[in-house]
Amino acid sequence: MRTQVGIVGAGPAGLMLSHLLHLRGIDSVVIEHRSRDYVERRVRAGVLEQGSVDLLRDTGLGDRLAREGSRHEGIELRFAGEAYRVPMTELTGRAITVYGQQEVVKDLISARIAAGGRIVFEVDDVSLHGLDSSTPVIRFRQGGHDVELHCDFVAGCDGSHGTSRGSVPDGVLTSYERAYPFAWLGVLAAAAPAVDELVYANHERGFALYSLRSPEVSRLYLQVDPDERLDQWPDEQIWAELRTRLETVPGWSVNAGPILEKSITPMRSLVVEPMQWERLFLAGDAVHIVPPTGAKGMNLALADVALLGDAFAAWYANGRDDLLRDYSRTALRRVWRAQHFSWWMTSMLHRLDSHDPYEVQLQLSTLRYVATSRSYATSLAENYVGLPEV
Repeated sequence: MRTQVGIVGAGPAGLMLSHLLHLRGIDSVVIEHRSRDYVERRVRAGVLEQGSVDLLRDTGLGDRLAREGSRHEGIELRFAGEAYRVPMTELTGRAITVYGQQEVVKDLISARIAAGGRIVFEVDDVSLHGLDSSTPVIRFRQGGHDVELHCDFVAGCDGSHGTSRGSVPDGVLTSYERAYPFAWLGVLAAAAPAVDELVYANHERGFALYSLRSPEVSRLYLQVDPDERLDQWPDEQIWAELRTRLETVPGWSVNAGPILEKSITPMRSLVVEPMQWERLFLAGDAVHIVPPTGAKGMNLALADVALLGDAFAAWYANGRDDLLRDYSRTALRRVWRAQHFSWWMTSMLHRLDSHDPYEVQLQLSTLRYVATSRSYATSLAENYVGLPEV
């Protein structure tokens, strides 16, 4: 097989990059280890920054998003029996949209197939070769056959456990990582949301988040120990704990319903630098992970490939390589800003067993400062909705 840009990974980053390249007349092939059904059903992030919404809309992918996405102009913080709404749109002129990552993936796959794009699902034994040459090759097995994909460049969009990052020689990359001493127990429930906007709760028993996916489906999270098992959390216990941590406002209650799905996700932060080596360019979870408290994961992935799309377009149009050379440096400015915001939100909202009363009061003081300082609330809001440029 031959293409201009070989893309490893059919998540939001890889599919959006393929879509952007197509719009610029650049050929690509996407390969993916999982099946199409799996990637379209995989429930992940659900909050789109204003810039991500603009990107989807401006590239012809906004129709279903406009119909089914839920625009939110604020979030609510609950702490110490208090509740405060951060009016993000009032403070910044921008908003977020709740629209599941799997829905973004469905839209991208449909668009690529409609345009004749090549996505090869269910591949195995992926390996990258010749990355330091002008003719890199991606080798893989598909349907029992060995395949070689020859290309000009390789985009590694295959996540933190994928092949791409591991193809860079030892000593080239530097990793910055932090593991948090807690995890999130997440549930998807067939229950009408009792909120119109996301609710973040700091409670003495731990953090909780009330989110939503549709008028009929709620997405909720609980802070738990990282070694917890799902069989330790029967449905009735999950609802009881959610009520304890969230029902701190008089006259308000959680809407319960059948739990459709549940999972436990450890929390960690990761940045790998640089985000490129020779003809390999890395994007999304392949080079950075954030705790989901700040809702940055999918948005960072889309921002990465928006840069890459422009860089490849400049190279193929007139041989300019400055955007490709500067890709990592440019992308990392946004990545580190998002890392700090995600760490800050996580530190402010989660309780740790190691916290003494002094540290708890510092958390509450920070939350009250957000609630009483327009400048501090604006800082939270502009980071949450997404900074136009960093």
